[in-house]
Amino acid sequence: MRKIQMVDLQTQYQFIKLKVDKGIEEVLNSAQFINGPAVKTFQTNLETYLGVKHVIPCANGTDALQIAMMGLGLKPGDEVITADFTYASTVEVIALLGLTPVLVDVDLETFNISPEAIEKAVTSKTKAIVPVHLFGQAAEMDAILKIAKKHNLYVIEDNAQALGANFKHKTGEKVKTGCIGDVGTTSFFPSKNLGCYGDGGAIFTNNDELAHLIRGIANHGMYKRYYHDVVGVNSRLDSIQAAVLNEKLKLLDSYNQSRKESAEKYSHFFRKNPKIITPKTVGEQDSHVFHQYTLRILGADRDSLGQYLTDNKIPFGVYYPVPLHLQKAYKSSNYLEEDFKVTNKLIDEVISLPMHSELDDEQIQFICKKVLEFLD
Repeated sequence: MRKIQMVDLQTQYQFIKLKVDKGIEEVLNSAQFINGPAVKTFQTNLETYLGVKHVIPCANGTDALQIAMMGLGLKPGDEVITADFTYASTVEVIALLGLTPVLVDVDLETFNISPEAIEKAVTSKTKAIVPVHLFGQAAEMDAILKIAKKHNLYVIEDNAQALGANFKHKTGEKVKTGCIGDVGTTSFFPSKNLGCYGDGGAIFTNNDELAHLIRGIANHGMYKRYYHDVVGVNSRLDSIQAAVLNEKLKLLDSYNQSRKESAEKYSHFFRKNPKIITPKTVGEQDSHVFHQYTLRILGADRDSLGQYLTDNKIPFGVYYPVPLHLQKAYKSSNYLEEDFKVTNKLIDEVISLPMHSELDDEQIQFICKKVLEFLD
């Protein structure tokens, strides 16, 4: 059996090595390392894949969120609602811009932000909602858009974990996550479903005026060299990373399909164990692309299970061990523990198993055997 890895980028690379190496070599030979043809090609290809008018590549997913918020003109003191149960970058940029983060609870079954909690948190200072499509599953966007329309709020999608997922509106229309709200963002961190070989990110929007503004912000506020029209930042996707992404984008749907199939196999093994709650896919199968395969463990010690997996050379992750509202950087006297019942429950129960497009049946069977062995 091959060594089990949380994400097996080495094996993935071997399948695409010749094409990726050729793309990188073309960049090296051209010496157009910044904003070269590879970046422009990737931008166009991703726009076509997502069905969105504008993709603005940038340096990483955290920058993408910051630039999106800058583009919307959010001002210090404005409140931005987002999920308590997610990675810190989502709230980090809110705080960095002098905005006021408002953390709310999530849904117990999907782990995504609760529309009911959003509605409860809206005040006269609220200006935006940042739903995170956590672990690869689309958030409940119809309900979120309804709240946003009611209160005249922006919707900024954090799509770092769900590129390629589809959300089906109640009307029957399917839209790629990240392209539903006013603006969407993503990360191309190597472990993502579409990952480069370094850092990278992108911003999506169908709003022409907003796209123009964001392009300037990402380039020092310039539209013409040495003429700075707006306050900007330096955030660019370099050409070598774009060359890698161009090749991997062609395979994104097959990568996501492999993840779904692995998730189904995991869930089949675990289906009869009362101590395990497997991930729930809401709606159609393509609404979840399984960036992570995350279990809830009931009636057993999650951390002891983690140690047992480690003893058997099986990597795992706990996403996330501390909710954002209890992190030192984001603590606030405004938060009440009773408002985070689900998040406070999940941090003691969740464990993520290896999930990537190169998992094979032998590895999955061994992992499941060891999990069930511990819980027996």
